[in-house]
Amino acid sequence: MNLDFPPYFMMAYNEVSKFIEEAIKVMRPDQVNEFIDELEKLYHRGNKVLVVGAGRSGLVARGFAMRLMHLGYKSYVLGETITPSVGSGDLVVAISGSGTTSIVVAAADAAKRMMAKVVAVTSYPDSPLAKIADMVLVIPGRTKVSRIDDYFARQILGLHEPLAPLGTLFEDTTTVFLDAVIAELMHRLNKTEEDLRNMHANIEVP
Repeated sequence: MNLDFPPYFMMAYNEVSKFIEEAIKVMRPDQVNEFIDELEKLYHRGNKVLVVGAGRSGLVARGFAMRLMHLGYKSYVLGETITPSVGSGDLVVAISGSGTTSIVVAAADAAKRMMAKVVAVTSYPDSPLAKIADMVLVIPGRTKVSRIDDYFARQILGLHEPLAPLGTLFEDTTTVFLDAVIAELMHRLNKTEEDLRNMHANIEVP
């Protein structure tokens, strides 16, 4: 019986983990601090935060919204039947690696018209989503279609295409980034793991 990990599994695992480790070196501390500061102020104001994403980025968005709820935020995900309106003082976090996902760009544009503040989480600071946003967080990662100008994938790591298909690197990096944001907010808001556990769903469907 072969007890070694499969070769492509190991190559992909190492490549993704290495990319995430290197990504922090090209993120901008000013953008990260501004985002966390805004979330901290939002908590104390009691305003809403709406998280937007499509496909796998949408799953990342849902995870972030859930953790914000555990922290005591009024957090929502676009598309849910219980999602309320947004307006002045609220925050919309729009996640799209390419910054061109039509439903995310349209949602960000609508939020701006409603006077909400928009944060774009994207790999492309010149994308349509980034141009709409009040605040941009540039998170490196290959998007769904490999492009010749994909700087991070091409220059930093020299990625092998099949090992991180479609938007995997952006989604994985964004997940880790947002989990780190939650950790910082826990510290700033003086929240413990027990506080989060008390906010966790306590009605489970078997």
